[in-house]
Amino acid sequence: MAGAIINIFKIPELRTRVLFTLFVLVVYRIGAHVPIPGINVTALTEYFNQAGKSGMLDFFDLFAGGALKRFTVFALGIMPYISASIIMQLLNTVIPALEKLAKEGPEGQKKINLYTKYGTVVLCAIQALGLTFWMKSMTTASKGSVVPADSGIGFIITTVIAITTGTMVLMWLGDQITEKGIGNGISLLIFAGIVVRLPQAFMESMRRIVSQSDPIIGVILIGFFVMVVAASILLTLGTRKIPVQYGKRIVGRRMVQMTSQAIPLRVNAAGVIPIIFASSVVLFPTQIANMLQVNKYAVFANLQYYLSPGQVPYIILYSLLIVFFCYFYTAIQFNPVDIADNLKKYGGFIPGIRPGKNTSDYIMHILNRITLSGSIFLAFIAIIPDLVIRIWPEEVPAEMAYMFGGTSLLIIVGVTLDTLKQIESQLLMRHYDGFVRKGRIKGRH
Repeated sequence: MAGAIINIFKIPELRTRVLFTLFVLVVYRIGAHVPIPGINVTALTEYFNQAGKSGMLDFFDLFAGGALKRFTVFALGIMPYISASIIMQLLNTVIPALEKLAKEGPEGQKKINLYTKYGTVVLCAIQALGLTFWMKSMTTASKGSVVPADSGIGFIITTVIAITTGTMVLMWLGDQITEKGIGNGISLLIFAGIVVRLPQAFMESMRRIVSQSDPIIGVILIGFFVMVVAASILLTLGTRKIPVQYGKRIVGRRMVQMTSQAIPLRVNAAGVIPIIFASSVVLFPTQIANMLQVNKYAVFANLQYYLSPGQVPYIILYSLLIVFFCYFYTAIQFNPVDIADNLKKYGGFIPGIRPGKNTSDYIMHILNRITLSGSIFLAFIAIIPDLVIRIWPEEVPAEMAYMFGGTSLLIIVGVTLDTLKQIESQLLMRHYDGFVRKGRIKGRH
Protein backbone atom coordinates (compact mmCIF):
# COMPACT_ATOMS: atom_id res chain seq x y z
CA MET A 1 0.00 0.00 0.00
CA ALA A 2 2.79 2.46 0.93
CA GLY A 3 4.63 1.63 -2.28
CA ALA A 4 1.50 2.26 -4.35
CA ILE A 5 1.02 5.67 -2.74
CA ILE A 6 4.64 6.57 -3.53
CA ASN A 7 4.17 5.42 -7.13
CA ILE A 8 1.17 7.72 -7.51
CA PHE A 9 3.42 10.75 -7.17
CA LYS A 10 6.04 9.27 -9.52
CA ILE A 11 3.62 9.43 -12.47
CA PRO A 12 3.24 13.09 -13.61
CA GLU A 13 -0.26 12.70 -15.08
CA LEU A 14 -1.63 10.75 -12.11
CA ARG A 15 0.02 13.14 -9.65
CA THR A 16 -1.59 16.09 -11.41
CA ARG A 17 -5.01 14.45 -11.31
CA VAL A 18 -4.76 13.60 -7.60
CA LEU A 19 -3.56 17.08 -6.63
CA PHE A 20 -6.27 18.72 -8.75
CA THR A 21 -8.92 16.59 -7.03
CA LEU A 22 -7.61 17.56 -3.59
CA PHE A 23 -7.56 21.24 -4.60
CA VAL A 24 -11.20 21.16 -5.72
CA LEU A 25 -12.24 19.43 -2.49
CA VAL A 26 -10.47 22.15 -0.48
CA VAL A 27 -12.35 24.81 -2.48
CA TYR A 28 -15.60 22.98 -1.73
CA ARG A 29 -14.90 22.93 2.01
CA ILE A 30 -14.01 26.66 2.00
CA GLY A 31 -17.27 27.48 0.21
CA ALA A 32 -19.20 25.42 2.78
CA HIS A 33 -18.23 28.07 5.40
CA VAL A 34 -19.14 31.22 3.38
CA PRO A 35 -22.47 32.40 4.86
CA ILE A 36 -25.37 33.98 2.98
CA PRO A 37 -24.96 37.80 3.04
CA GLY A 38 -27.06 39.54 5.67
CA ILE A 39 -27.75 36.74 8.17
CA ASN A 40 -26.92 36.75 11.88
CA VAL A 41 -24.54 33.81 12.21
CA THR A 42 -24.56 33.91 16.04
CA ALA A 43 -28.37 33.78 16.18
CA LEU A 44 -28.39 30.99 13.60
CA THR A 45 -25.99 28.87 15.68
CA GLU A 46 -28.02 29.42 18.84
CA TYR A 47 -31.27 28.55 17.03
CA PHE A 48 -30.02 25.12 15.94
CA ASN A 49 -28.40 24.46 19.32
CA GLN A 50 -31.79 24.98 20.94
CA ALA A 51 -33.65 22.99 18.26
CA GLY A 52 -31.46 19.88 18.66
CA LYS A 53 -32.10 17.10 16.14
CA SER A 54 -34.34 18.12 13.24
CA GLY A 55 -35.12 14.87 11.39
CA MET A 56 -35.09 15.43 7.66
CA LEU A 57 -33.00 18.59 8.04
CA ASP A 58 -30.20 16.58 9.67
CA PHE A 59 -30.49 14.00 6.90
CA PHE A 60 -30.03 16.53 4.09
CA ASP A 61 -27.40 18.43 6.08
CA LEU A 62 -25.36 15.22 5.99
CA PHE A 63 -25.16 15.40 2.18
CA ALA A 64 -24.41 19.14 2.30
CA GLY A 65 -21.42 18.60 4.59
CA GLY A 66 -22.90 20.77 7.37
CA ALA A 67 -23.45 23.73 5.02
CA LEU A 68 -27.25 23.58 5.31
CA LYS A 69 -27.36 24.39 9.03
CA ARG A 70 -24.81 27.15 8.48
CA PHE A 71 -26.86 28.53 5.55
CA THR A 72 -23.83 29.06 3.35
CA VAL A 73 -23.75 29.50 -0.42
CA PHE A 74 -23.44 25.69 -0.66
CA ALA A 75 -26.44 25.17 1.67
CA LEU A 76 -28.23 22.74 -0.64
CA GLY A 77 -25.04 20.94 -1.62
CA ILE A 78 -25.34 18.66 -4.62
CA MET A 79 -28.69 17.17 -3.56
CA PRO A 80 -30.83 19.09 -6.13
CA TYR A 81 -28.72 17.58 -8.91
CA ILE A 82 -29.10 14.08 -7.43
CA SER A 83 -32.87 14.59 -7.09
CA ALA A 84 -33.10 15.83 -10.70
CA SER A 85 -31.09 12.82 -11.90
CA ILE A 86 -33.39 10.39 -10.07
CA ILE A 87 -36.48 12.14 -11.46
CA MET A 88 -35.02 11.98 -14.97
CA GLN A 89 -34.32 8.25 -14.59
CA LEU A 90 -37.91 7.67 -13.53
CA LEU A 91 -39.21 9.75 -16.44
CA ASN A 92 -37.11 7.72 -18.88
CA THR A 93 -39.26 4.69 -18.10
CA VAL A 94 -42.66 6.42 -18.49
CA ILE A 95 -42.04 8.88 -21.35
CA PRO A 96 -41.33 7.11 -24.68
CA ALA A 97 -39.50 10.13 -26.15
CA LEU A 98 -36.98 10.18 -23.29
CA GLU A 99 -36.58 6.41 -23.43
CA LYS A 100 -35.82 6.64 -27.14
CA LEU A 101 -33.38 9.48 -26.47
CA ALA A 102 -31.56 7.41 -23.84
CA LYS A 103 -30.94 4.66 -26.42
CA GLU A 104 -29.32 7.01 -28.95
CA GLY A 105 -25.87 6.69 -27.43
CA PRO A 106 -23.58 9.55 -26.36
CA GLU A 107 -25.54 12.27 -28.18
CA GLY A 108 -28.80 11.26 -26.55
CA GLN A 109 -27.09 11.09 -23.16
CA LYS A 110 -25.79 14.64 -23.63
CA LYS A 111 -29.33 15.91 -24.15
CA ILE A 112 -30.57 14.03 -21.09
CA ASN A 113 -27.74 15.51 -19.03
CA LEU A 114 -28.72 18.96 -20.30
CA TYR A 115 -32.36 18.41 -19.26
CA THR A 116 -31.11 17.19 -15.87
CA LYS A 117 -29.17 20.41 -15.35
CA TYR A 118 -32.20 22.51 -16.27
CA GLY A 119 -34.23 20.52 -13.77
CA THR A 120 -31.51 21.10 -11.16
CA VAL A 121 -31.84 24.86 -11.55
CA VAL A 122 -35.63 24.69 -11.12
CA LEU A 123 -35.46 22.40 -8.07
CA CYS A 124 -32.68 24.45 -6.52
CA ALA A 125 -34.57 27.74 -6.95
CA ILE A 126 -37.72 26.26 -5.34
CA GLN A 127 -35.82 24.77 -2.40
CA ALA A 128 -33.77 27.94 -1.95
CA LEU A 129 -36.97 30.01 -1.82
CA GLY A 130 -38.40 27.72 0.87
CA LEU A 131 -35.16 27.93 2.89
CA THR A 132 -35.20 31.71 2.62
CA PHE A 133 -38.70 32.08 4.07
CA TRP A 134 -37.86 29.57 6.79
CA MET A 135 -34.73 31.54 7.61
CA LYS A 136 -36.78 34.74 7.90
CA SER A 137 -39.03 33.06 10.51
CA MET A 138 -36.15 32.04 12.79
CA THR A 139 -35.86 33.98 16.05
CA THR A 140 -33.97 33.42 19.29
CA ALA A 141 -34.58 34.80 22.78
CA SER A 142 -31.11 36.27 23.37
CA LYS A 143 -29.64 36.87 19.90
CA GLY A 144 -32.74 38.12 18.08
CA SER A 145 -33.75 37.20 14.53
CA VAL A 146 -31.51 35.29 12.14
CA VAL A 147 -32.53 37.68 9.34
CA PRO A 148 -32.91 41.43 10.05
CA ALA A 149 -36.53 42.55 10.30
CA ASP A 150 -36.07 45.25 7.64
CA SER A 151 -34.92 42.76 4.96
CA GLY A 152 -37.34 42.70 2.04
CA ILE A 153 -37.60 41.36 -1.48
CA GLY A 154 -33.96 42.22 -2.16
CA PHE A 155 -32.76 39.77 0.50
CA ILE A 156 -35.00 37.01 -0.89
CA ILE A 157 -33.74 37.47 -4.46
CA THR A 158 -30.11 37.67 -3.33
CA THR A 159 -30.39 34.54 -1.20
CA VAL A 160 -32.13 32.46 -3.87
CA ILE A 161 -29.56 33.49 -6.49
CA ALA A 162 -26.64 32.82 -4.11
CA ILE A 163 -27.81 29.32 -3.10
CA THR A 164 -28.76 28.35 -6.67
CA THR A 165 -25.42 29.61 -7.99
CA GLY A 166 -23.62 27.71 -5.23
CA THR A 167 -25.24 24.42 -6.28
CA MET A 168 -24.44 25.03 -9.95
CA VAL A 169 -20.82 25.79 -9.00
CA LEU A 170 -20.68 22.49 -7.10
CA MET A 171 -22.07 20.70 -10.14
CA TRP A 172 -19.36 22.31 -12.29
CA LEU A 173 -16.67 21.38 -9.77
CA GLY A 174 -17.90 17.79 -9.82
CA ASP A 175 -17.66 17.71 -13.62
CA GLN A 176 -14.13 19.12 -13.42
CA ILE A 177 -13.06 16.36 -11.02
CA THR A 178 -14.54 13.70 -13.29
CA GLU A 179 -12.82 15.17 -16.36
CA LYS A 180 -9.47 16.37 -15.00
CA GLY A 181 -9.19 14.65 -11.63
CA ILE A 182 -9.56 11.10 -10.36
CA GLY A 183 -12.84 9.42 -9.41
CA ASN A 184 -16.46 10.46 -9.83
CA GLY A 185 -16.71 14.18 -9.00
CA ILE A 186 -20.28 14.27 -7.65
CA SER A 187 -19.68 11.24 -5.43
CA LEU A 188 -16.41 12.68 -4.12
CA LEU A 189 -18.09 15.95 -3.11
CA ILE A 190 -20.68 14.04 -1.07
CA PHE A 191 -17.90 11.82 0.30
CA ALA A 192 -15.89 14.85 1.43
CA GLY A 193 -18.91 16.39 3.17
CA ILE A 194 -19.48 13.19 5.17
CA VAL A 195 -15.86 12.35 6.00
CA VAL A 196 -15.06 15.86 7.26
CA ARG A 197 -17.29 15.19 10.28
CA LEU A 198 -15.57 11.93 11.19
CA PRO A 199 -12.59 13.28 13.25
CA GLN A 200 -14.76 15.49 15.46
CA ALA A 201 -17.32 12.71 15.99
CA PHE A 202 -14.54 10.22 16.82
CA MET A 203 -12.91 12.57 19.34
CA GLU A 204 -16.27 13.23 21.00
CA SER A 205 -16.88 9.48 21.28
CA MET A 206 -13.45 8.92 22.83
CA ARG A 207 -14.03 11.78 25.28
CA ARG A 208 -17.31 10.25 26.44
CA ILE A 209 -15.82 6.77 26.78
CA VAL A 210 -12.81 8.07 28.75
CA SER A 211 -15.04 10.15 31.02
CA GLN A 212 -16.98 7.01 31.93
CA SER A 213 -13.74 5.01 32.48
CA ASP A 214 -14.99 2.06 30.41
CA PRO A 215 -12.39 1.21 27.70
CA ILE A 216 -14.09 -2.16 26.99
CA ILE A 217 -16.92 -0.29 25.24
CA GLY A 218 -14.36 1.45 23.02
CA VAL A 219 -12.85 -1.89 21.98
CA ILE A 220 -16.33 -3.32 21.29
CA LEU A 221 -17.27 -0.29 19.18
CA ILE A 222 -14.07 -0.48 17.13
CA GLY A 223 -14.59 -4.20 16.46
CA PHE A 224 -18.24 -3.61 15.61
CA PHE A 225 -17.29 -0.79 13.22
CA VAL A 226 -14.78 -3.03 11.40
CA MET A 227 -17.40 -5.77 10.96
CA VAL A 228 -19.99 -3.30 9.62
CA VAL A 229 -17.46 -1.88 7.13
CA ALA A 230 -16.64 -5.41 5.94
CA ALA A 231 -20.37 -6.16 5.55
CA SER A 232 -20.84 -2.92 3.58
CA ILE A 233 -17.99 -3.85 1.22
CA LEU A 234 -19.54 -7.30 0.76
CA LEU A 235 -22.92 -5.75 -0.05
CA THR A 236 -21.39 -3.19 -2.43
CA LEU A 237 -19.32 -5.71 -4.42
CA GLY A 238 -21.65 -8.73 -4.24
CA THR A 239 -22.78 -10.01 -7.67
CA ARG A 240 -24.51 -13.07 -9.06
CA LYS A 241 -23.10 -14.08 -12.45
CA ILE A 242 -25.37 -15.83 -14.95
CA PRO A 243 -23.28 -17.78 -17.51
CA VAL A 244 -23.92 -16.96 -21.18
CA GLN A 245 -22.70 -18.86 -24.24
CA TYR A 246 -22.64 -17.80 -27.88
CA GLY A 247 -23.00 -19.99 -30.92
CA LYS A 248 -20.32 -20.65 -33.53
CA ARG A 249 -19.57 -17.99 -36.12
CA ILE A 250 -17.74 -18.06 -39.44
CA VAL A 251 -14.57 -15.97 -39.30
CA GLY A 252 -12.84 -16.00 -42.68
CA ARG A 253 -13.08 -19.61 -43.85
CA ARG A 254 -13.20 -21.19 -40.42
CA MET A 255 -15.97 -21.92 -37.93
CA VAL A 256 -15.00 -20.33 -34.60
CA GLN A 257 -16.61 -20.98 -31.19
CA MET A 258 -17.31 -17.68 -29.42
CA THR A 259 -16.05 -17.27 -25.85
CA SER A 260 -18.34 -17.75 -22.87
CA GLN A 261 -19.36 -14.68 -20.88
CA ALA A 262 -21.57 -13.88 -17.89
CA ILE A 263 -24.31 -11.42 -16.94
CA PRO A 264 -23.41 -9.85 -13.57
CA LEU A 265 -26.45 -9.12 -11.40
CA ARG A 266 -25.60 -6.93 -8.43
CA VAL A 267 -26.96 -7.96 -5.03
CA ASN A 268 -27.63 -4.30 -4.27
CA ALA A 269 -28.42 -2.89 -7.70
CA ALA A 270 -30.18 0.19 -6.29
CA GLY A 271 -27.23 1.45 -4.21
CA VAL A 272 -28.19 3.99 -1.53
CA ILE A 273 -31.28 5.25 -3.41
CA PRO A 274 -33.72 3.11 -1.34
CA ILE A 275 -32.32 4.56 1.90
CA ILE A 276 -32.73 8.12 0.60
CA PHE A 277 -36.32 7.47 -0.53
CA ALA A 278 -37.27 5.61 2.66
CA SER A 279 -35.78 8.30 4.92
CA SER A 280 -37.64 11.05 3.08
CA VAL A 281 -40.97 9.19 3.27
CA VAL A 282 -40.75 8.18 6.93
CA LEU A 283 -39.62 11.62 8.10
CA PHE A 284 -42.10 13.56 5.97
CA PRO A 285 -45.08 13.32 8.42
CA THR A 286 -42.88 14.60 11.26
CA GLN A 287 -41.72 17.56 9.23
CA ILE A 288 -45.31 18.45 8.22
CA ALA A 289 -46.41 18.24 11.87
CA ASN A 290 -43.59 20.61 12.86
CA MET A 291 -44.44 23.09 10.10
CA LEU A 292 -48.17 23.12 10.92
CA GLN A 293 -47.46 23.17 14.67
CA VAL A 294 -50.09 20.52 15.43
CA ASN A 295 -47.97 18.76 18.07
CA LYS A 296 -50.28 20.06 20.81
CA TYR A 297 -52.82 17.39 19.76
CA ALA A 298 -52.22 13.98 21.33
CA VAL A 299 -52.63 12.05 18.07
CA PHE A 300 -49.98 14.03 16.21
CA ALA A 301 -47.67 14.10 19.22
CA ASN A 302 -47.81 10.29 19.47
CA LEU A 303 -47.29 9.95 15.71
CA GLN A 304 -44.22 12.15 15.87
CA TYR A 305 -42.86 10.18 18.83
CA TYR A 306 -43.26 6.75 17.24
CA LEU A 307 -41.83 7.93 13.88
CA SER A 308 -38.73 9.42 15.47
CA PRO A 309 -35.39 7.61 14.89
CA GLY A 310 -34.67 4.86 17.40
CA GLN A 311 -38.29 3.89 18.08
CA VAL A 312 -39.43 0.35 17.19
CA PRO A 313 -42.30 1.45 14.81
CA TYR A 314 -39.86 3.75 13.02
CA ILE A 315 -37.30 0.93 12.58
CA ILE A 316 -39.93 -1.52 11.27
CA LEU A 317 -41.49 0.98 8.83
CA TYR A 318 -38.06 2.20 7.72
CA SER A 319 -36.90 -1.38 6.97
CA LEU A 320 -40.06 -2.26 5.03
CA LEU A 321 -39.78 0.91 2.93
CA ILE A 322 -36.16 0.12 2.10
CA VAL A 323 -37.13 -3.38 0.90
CA PHE A 324 -39.96 -1.90 -1.20
CA PHE A 325 -37.80 0.78 -2.82
CA CYS A 326 -35.06 -1.78 -3.55
CA TYR A 327 -37.53 -3.75 -5.68
CA PHE A 328 -39.03 -0.59 -7.16
CA TYR A 329 -35.75 0.99 -8.24
CA THR A 330 -34.25 -2.30 -9.44
CA ALA A 331 -37.33 -2.90 -11.63
CA ILE A 332 -36.86 0.54 -13.18
CA GLN A 333 -33.13 0.18 -13.80
CA PHE A 334 -33.06 -3.45 -14.93
CA ASN A 335 -35.22 -4.83 -17.75
CA PRO A 336 -34.84 -8.62 -18.25
CA VAL A 337 -36.88 -8.51 -21.49
CA ASP A 338 -34.31 -6.21 -23.13
CA ILE A 339 -31.45 -8.45 -21.99
CA ALA A 340 -33.19 -11.54 -23.37
CA ASP A 341 -33.84 -9.77 -26.70
CA ASN A 342 -30.21 -8.65 -26.98
CA LEU A 343 -28.94 -12.16 -26.23
CA LYS A 344 -31.22 -13.60 -28.90
CA LYS A 345 -30.19 -10.89 -31.38
CA TYR A 346 -26.45 -11.61 -31.01
CA GLY A 347 -26.78 -15.40 -30.82
CA GLY A 348 -26.27 -15.77 -27.08
CA PHE A 349 -28.13 -18.06 -24.71
CA ILE A 350 -28.11 -19.22 -21.11
CA PRO A 351 -27.21 -22.94 -20.92
CA GLY A 352 -30.35 -25.02 -20.38
CA ILE A 353 -32.75 -22.08 -20.94
CA ARG A 354 -34.59 -21.40 -24.18
CA PRO A 355 -34.12 -17.94 -25.76
CA GLY A 356 -36.88 -15.36 -25.55
CA LYS A 357 -39.51 -15.35 -22.83
CA ASN A 358 -38.01 -18.29 -20.93
CA THR A 359 -34.72 -16.40 -20.65
CA SER A 360 -36.36 -13.21 -19.40
CA ASP A 361 -38.41 -15.20 -16.85
CA TYR A 362 -35.28 -16.98 -15.64
CA ILE A 363 -33.37 -13.71 -15.23
CA MET A 364 -36.33 -12.13 -13.43
CA HIS A 365 -36.57 -15.11 -11.07
CA ILE A 366 -32.90 -14.83 -10.10
CA LEU A 367 -33.12 -11.03 -9.85
CA ASN A 368 -36.08 -11.25 -7.44
CA ARG A 369 -34.23 -13.69 -5.20
CA ILE A 370 -30.98 -11.76 -4.95
CA THR A 371 -32.85 -8.45 -4.56
CA LEU A 372 -34.70 -9.87 -1.56
CA SER A 373 -31.50 -10.88 0.20
CA GLY A 374 -29.78 -7.65 -0.81
CA SER A 375 -32.67 -5.46 0.36
CA ILE A 376 -32.81 -7.21 3.76
CA PHE A 377 -29.05 -6.81 4.15
CA LEU A 378 -29.32 -3.14 3.12
CA ALA A 379 -32.14 -2.54 5.60
CA PHE A 380 -30.04 -4.09 8.37
CA ILE A 381 -27.09 -1.81 7.60
CA ALA A 382 -29.44 1.19 7.39
CA ILE A 383 -30.89 0.67 10.89
CA ILE A 384 -27.51 0.06 12.56
CA PRO A 385 -27.14 3.78 13.55
CA ASP A 386 -30.51 3.64 15.34
CA LEU A 387 -29.49 0.45 17.13
CA VAL A 388 -26.15 1.99 18.17
CA ILE A 389 -27.89 5.09 19.57
CA ARG A 390 -30.39 2.87 21.39
CA ILE A 391 -27.73 0.57 22.91
CA TRP A 392 -25.03 3.17 23.68
CA PRO A 393 -26.87 6.50 24.01
CA GLU A 394 -24.29 8.04 26.36
CA GLU A 395 -21.11 6.72 24.75
CA VAL A 396 -21.72 7.36 21.04
CA PRO A 397 -22.89 10.78 19.73
CA ALA A 398 -25.37 10.85 16.86
CA GLU A 399 -22.74 12.03 14.34
CA MET A 400 -20.54 9.02 15.09
CA ALA A 401 -23.48 6.59 15.16
CA TYR A 402 -24.34 7.51 11.56
CA MET A 403 -20.83 6.43 10.54
CA PHE A 404 -21.64 2.87 11.70
CA GLY A 405 -24.12 2.29 8.90
CA GLY A 406 -26.82 3.77 6.73
CA THR A 407 -26.23 6.12 3.83
CA SER A 408 -23.00 7.56 5.23
CA LEU A 409 -21.07 4.32 5.44
CA LEU A 410 -22.33 2.96 2.11
CA ILE A 411 -21.32 6.16 0.32
CA ILE A 412 -17.90 6.17 2.00
CA VAL A 413 -17.26 2.53 1.10
CA GLY A 414 -18.58 2.79 -2.47
CA VAL A 415 -16.74 6.02 -3.36
CA THR A 416 -13.50 4.77 -1.80
CA LEU A 417 -13.63 1.52 -3.80
CA ASP A 418 -14.39 3.39 -7.04
CA THR A 419 -11.56 5.88 -6.55
CA LEU A 420 -9.02 3.22 -5.55
CA LYS A 421 -10.03 1.16 -8.57
CA GLN A 422 -9.36 4.08 -10.93
CA ILE A 423 -6.00 4.83 -9.31
CA GLU A 424 -5.00 1.16 -9.46
CA SER A 425 -5.97 1.01 -13.15
CA GLN A 426 -3.69 3.97 -13.84
CA LEU A 427 -0.83 2.28 -11.95
CA LEU A 428 -1.26 -1.09 -13.67
CA MET A 429 -1.50 0.58 -17.08
CA ARG A 430 1.98 2.01 -16.49
CA HIS A 431 3.35 -1.33 -15.19
CA TYR A 432 3.38 -0.36 -11.52
CA ASP A 433 2.13 -2.54 -8.69
CA GLY A 434 -1.43 -1.83 -7.58
CA PHE A 435 -2.79 -1.52 -4.05
CA VAL A 436 -3.09 -5.29 -3.63
CA ARG A 437 -0.56 -7.93 -4.62
CA LYS A 438 -3.11 -10.62 -5.46
CA GLY A 439 -6.24 -9.90 -7.47
CA ARG A 440 -7.70 -6.55 -8.38
CA ILE A 441 -9.81 -3.99 -6.57
CA LYS A 442 -13.40 -4.29 -7.76
CA GLY A 443 -15.58 -1.20 -8.15
CA ARG A 444 -19.35 -0.80 -7.82
CA HIS A 445 -19.82 -0.72 -11.59
